[in-house]
Amino acid sequence: MTAVVLDAGALIGLERGDRRMTALAMVIVRNEVPAFVPAGVIAQIWRGSSRQHPISRLLATGAIRVDCMDDATARAVGIMLGASGTSDVVDGHVVLLARRARATVYTSDSGDLARIDPSLDIVSV
Repeated sequence: MTAVVLDAGALIGLERGDRRMTALAMVIVRNEVPAFVPAGVIAQIWRGSSRQHPISRLLATGAIRVDCMDDATARAVGIMLGASGTSDVVDGHVVLLARRARATVYTSDSGDLARIDPSLDIVSV
């Protein structure tokens, strides 16, 4: 399996017990698949409730790299959003991570991500 980037919809699927997302999480951990999530995605979905235990457990394994946005990343995301005529910073960060890692994106937001980069390898969840 190639690298993966998870967006908010993918993590919400894991939280809700979606079988595909649960299986993907197991593959990521067991097979040491390179996996990334933008820090902004965590901020979007994190509420600290007990039902988020599957997300917390996955993050605690260290198998997911939470990518923070530094100045260079912020500028690159801004340029990409300007070029695509879109404005969602977190979506832009998801796309940038996927480009950098040559990763497949797991998302519930495939249309918005494809507007930023139609060439992305996207799996709808």
